[in-house]
Amino acid sequence: MKYEQESKQVRVVLNNLSFPNGVALSNGGSFLVFAETTKCRILRYWLNTSKAETLETFAQLPGFPDNIIRSPRGGFWVAMHSRRDKILAWILSFPRLGNALVRLPIDVTKAYLVLSKYRGSGLAMTLSEDGEILETIEDKNGNKISEVHEKDGNLWIGSIDMPFVEDMSDGAISISLKWFLYKLQDICIKIKGGAWV
Repeated sequence: MKYEQESKQVRVVLNNLSFPNGVALSNGGSFLVFAETTKCRILRYWLNTSKAETLETFAQLPGFPDNIIRSPRGGFWVAMHSRRDKILAWILSFPRLGNALVRLPIDVTKAYLVLSKYRGSGLAMTLSEDGEILETIEDKNGNKISEVHEKDGNLWIGSIDMPFVEDMSDGAISISLKWFLYKLQDICIKIKGGAWV
C-alpha cells in the first residue's frame, strides 16, 4: 500500500501476492524488496526510477523466506524457515489444493512443523543489491530461522518456534520493534573483514 500525502489516501499498489512477508528498502532508496514466502522468492518493487511501480523477481530461493532486512555491509539478509521440497512446492503451485488441505480436520500448522523437521533446517543468506547470493549459513539441527540481524559484527538469529533471549541493552534497537532474538546454539557469529569465522 502507498500513502499519498497530497490526497491523504492510501492505495493498494500490489495485490494477489502469495504470503508476502518482510520488507526492506534498498541502500539508495530506488526499490523495495520483500519475501513471497510460499513461492520461495524475493520480489523487487521499483520506486523512484524509470521502472517505478514495476515488479520483478529479485531472487529465487532454496527455502521459504520469512523476513528480509538490509545488511549494514550492503545487500540484504534473508531468513528462511526451512528448505523447500518438491512435494510441498508442487502442492503450493495449486492454490485450490492448498486451500483444501487447510480445511482438513487436522492442525495443518502442527503437521507442517513436524514434517519440516525431516526436510532440512533453517537457512540465512545475504543477497547483493542485484539479488546475487553472497553468503549462506544453514543449521543442520532442525532449528528454524525467522529473523537475521547483523549488528556491530555480530549476527543475531531469531526464531518463531525456538527459545529466545530478549536483548534490549542496545539503544539502537527499538523496544517497539520487539527484537526478540537469541544466539543460535549460544554461538554469536562474528564477522571479521567480511569473512565468517
